[in-house]
Amino acid sequence: MQPPRRPRRRAGLVVDLTLLGVVGALLIAAAAAATGVIQREFYSPTAFVERYLGLLADGNAADALMLPGVTVSSAQLEAAGLPATASEALLRSAALAPLTDVRVVSEEVDGDITRVTVAYDARGYDGTTTFDVERDGAIGLAPTWRFATSPLAVMNLTVEGSMSFDVNGFTVDKRQVSVDGVDADPLAPVPLLVFSPGLYSVSVDTPIAGTPGVAVLSDSPFHTIPIEVQAEATDEFVRVVQQEVEKFLTACATQEVLQPTACPFGYVVQDRIASVPKWSIVQQPTIAVAPDGAGWGILAAEAVAHIEVDIRSLFDGRVRAVSEDVPFIVKGTITILPDGKASILVTGPDTT
Repeated sequence: MQPPRRPRRRAGLVVDLTLLGVVGALLIAAAAAATGVIQREFYSPTAFVERYLGLLADGNAADALMLPGVTVSSAQLEAAGLPATASEALLRSAALAPLTDVRVVSEEVDGDITRVTVAYDARGYDGTTTFDVERDGAIGLAPTWRFATSPLAVMNLTVEGSMSFDVNGFTVDKRQVSVDGVDADPLAPVPLLVFSPGLYSVSVDTPIAGTPGVAVLSDSPFHTIPIEVQAEATDEFVRVVQQEVEKFLTACATQEVLQPTACPFGYVVQDRIASVPKWSIVQQPTIAVAPDGAGWGILAAEAVAHIEVDIRSLFDGRVRAVSEDVPFIVKGTITILPDGKASILVTGPDTT
């Protein structure tokens, strides 16, 4: 008789079940590992920060602002000691400078906050920035995140000598971004929200004023970045002022009086004049222009007028001919009007 084979079948079944169990365990482990990789790559604090930086690197300001925790309210700014009226004019793609070589340096957990530190290159400037990130719910089993502290900062910008300026090539007018509008104080700092990290180059390039520019790296979220830019008069502006001053002095010389009205030169005599005074300008001043408060000032410059007049002596009645050079000093102020035109006031050394 043949022995029964049922035990062998049972042994094979046990082996099969064991193999299935091992395979199942491996699949579960692989799935868990894959889930961990996916979460690190797409749903971790580091992935969240990398997405933000990628949007900035691509010049996509609008989508960067949509990430949770980026935008801020006036109340949040004020609570942090930042200007509550900071303008959003620079939170746009046109004002962004490129970021390259972006890399994560570290990720550290501190209670409910995860601090992600990144390094990057901003047009040749090496920088590092640390972001505070916190949980913001979940999508299914995947966690979502938000900035616990906004990555925005405030550039407190003072530009002297011009009402308009460029930031990374984007033109801004103080009257457009100030809460005071057309009544904006030309010397008052202008608070502007900017992205961190970001390199911002501020310059002035107008027919009146110019400057090579000042670059500042915004690398500290929710901090104030003070910048002062002093514009200098352009050669064309100085040339125009020179022409206007010469025209003014030439017009003064047409007045047939000893003391031309509202002019920086004149002639004083104790006797009487016996002829109509004749003036001419024999040496025009060489004009130099410098910033002066909210406007510009004409620096003191030497000039020479010439007078010809007959003088009758009160003592003996004799008449003598006077032909004399009259040195004088020219100064002045220049006010830039709202329409961009310049109002020039020429004065003498003692005029207030």
